[in-house]
Amino acid sequence: MADVQRGIALVTGASSGIGAAVAVALAERGWKVACAARRAEKLAGLADAIGPSALAITLDVADAASVGSLKERLPDGWRDVELLVNNAGHDVGGRRRFDHGKIEDWAATVQTNAIGMMRVTHALLPGMVERARGHVINIGSIAALEVQPGAAAYVASKFAVDGFSQALRADFKGKGVRVTQIVPGLVRTEFAQTRWAGDVARAAEFYGKFPLVLDPADIARAVVYAAEQPAHVTIAQMVVVTSA
Repeated sequence: MADVQRGIALVTGASSGIGAAVAVALAERGWKVACAARRAEKLAGLADAIGPSALAITLDVADAASVGSLKERLPDGWRDVELLVNNAGHDVGGRRRFDHGKIEDWAATVQTNAIGMMRVTHALLPGMVERARGHVINIGSIAALEVQPGAAAYVASKFAVDGFSQALRADFKGKGVRVTQIVPGLVRTEFAQTRWAGDVARAAEFYGKFPLVLDPADIARAVVYAAEQPAHVTIAQMVVVTSA
């Protein structure tokens, strides 16, 4: 596409799964990618694998101080972020009835999935507005469209992602800043393993119940498609599910 400008992208939750796949896909398309997450060792490995077009930067989206210092911790030449992919999220303690879980887990889910996304967006939006060019892509979930039992906090957080994405798009319509929400169905990642405190067998059993699940690369392709539309085109929402 002739008028696509590939500059600096920042991807949260980039240490594994969807975030890592998005970072790789964007770098392959010519973007400079700041890979942000809490796990510094995994980030360093990802950045090394991608090469000089990648930067590893530790970030905890649920920590106000970590997000508050993000821009100043980005090296010179990496601060004018044009594409933000808000991917960081979890469902720790999930897949149980609301009253059977810990309120600390439910609060942490909302803090990361919704408030964390808002923190990072708030930190990087002023530069986009100043340049009158930018794109925020929020990774939502089919849980905001098809509610399942045992996921009250996660569903609430993803409803928040949906509402925030729509409201943000209304705020910046006509100002050069685009807002997209990618809505994946079930994707095989470390997500389920994290949900159950590292229980690999339980996570494998969970994914095995489904005839087909998505791969992180499927979502990465959706992100690239949305990011590389001409400046006058916004993919407002893209729902990605399996064919079976």
